[in-house]
Amino acid sequence: MADVAGADVAGADPAGADPAGVDLAGADLAGADLASIGVIGGSGLYKFVDAIDEILVETPYGAPSAPLVIGEVAGRRVAFIPRHGRDHQFPPHRIPYRANLWALRSVGVRQVLAPSAVGSLTPDYGPGTLAVPDQVVDRTSGRAQTFYDEGGAVHVGFADPYCPVGRSYAVAAAQELGWAPVSSGTLVIIEGPRFSTRAESLWYAAQGWTLIGMTGYPEAVLARELALCYTTIALVTDTDAGVEEGEGVTQAEVFRVFAENTERLRDVLMRIIEGLPEERDCPCPHALDGLNVPIALP
Repeated sequence: MADVAGADVAGADPAGADPAGVDLAGADLAGADLASIGVIGGSGLYKFVDAIDEILVETPYGAPSAPLVIGEVAGRRVAFIPRHGRDHQFPPHRIPYRANLWALRSVGVRQVLAPSAVGSLTPDYGPGTLAVPDQVVDRTSGRAQTFYDEGGAVHVGFADPYCPVGRSYAVAAAQELGWAPVSSGTLVIIEGPRFSTRAESLWYAAQGWTLIGMTGYPEAVLARELALCYTTIALVTDTDAGVEEGEGVTQAEVFRVFAENTERLRDVLMRIIEGLPEERDCPCPHALDGLNVPIALP
């Protein structure tokens, strides 16, 4: 099971970049239009980005994992944020998920791509497989998973947790680049930071779930609560402990497989960004229609 230190697209700082820090802590960014697409991943993406700016955004939920890095990809303004922080200081259960999603929406982001490393719960999906899941199962505990704690209940629909348009473009981008993707599947999110026992892994697989990670929830539901499009692009780095005999998952294995596929994953993400439509024609923008939202969204 993956999604630890190798879960970001890479750990290095932007190659040759010297971002200009713009301190917007505490600023009212409502209506800002600095970027339309957000990528929650590692800083290895940045070296192919033009016109890099660094934006420090404070939110009602504290600081995000790191300043947003905003640049241009194929003519689109994109905001990047490293999920675990620049120094990978946030373990999965301590990532400031609410602050990250709020900060992205604050600068104008409405479509979010979420690359991550995952484990496989089936021998059919070996290391190096790219998967675009269509379902998620939450097995975490204690994580803040809503923006609407006070002022009345807000029940968002979550039957289909990922953006159908984002998923279709992710599958198409991988196919165009010769990386045959798994175009559906169920991603179970566990609390971490430890890996699963063999018994747990066998139980997850027996439910028909196919992928396992540590960070895809509550990211997905928080994006839905902000009426954002959210698409997970999952790279399989290992088979989970109960799937095959052996010593089980190791952090070193996760790092190695992710590093071997970083360039390919980056290329897929860039192709998705290039193709995503600017106008959203999907259910995601309407997630809050008819609901009494007790807070002002950015």
